Amino acid sequence: MAAPVLLYDGTCGLCAASVQLMLRWDRRKILQFAPLEGRFAGTIRARHPEIAQVDSMVWLESTAGPDEVQVLTRSDAALRAAEYLGGPWRLALLARLLPRGVRDRVYGFLARHRHRLTRQRGVCLVPPADARARFLS
Repeated sequence: MAAPVLLYDGTCGLCAASVQLMLRWDRRKILQFAPLEGRFAGTIRARHPEIAQVDSMVWLESTAGPDEVQVLTRSDAALRAAEYLGGPWRLALLARLLPRGVRDRVYGFLARHRHRLTRQRGVCLVPPADARARFLS
């Protein structure tokens, strides 16, 4: 992986809105996206069994070696996404002052109710033409 990848729930309206927000704020334009339901995410889950049952945001980023990947989930993934975006989103990094357990409980509450937080159900995110190459199947 040359660029970071964000795995997201492809059937969630809140997740689709979050991906669109990230597309707008991504100044580097290198972040890639893949739905949790897709082939790419399936390959990642096979390599990382610790995330096999994760249905939340997953941030993947290359580390030292070409085959070494840092896998972040839940609040850690959300905070890494905020750090990546920079600008005003860096304010969210103040949440790192809280213990991970507290952050993950808040994240878990939002994740459990994410399908109810938007009116969009069964959303299929159609990326803008200039960003389609950044979406993995």
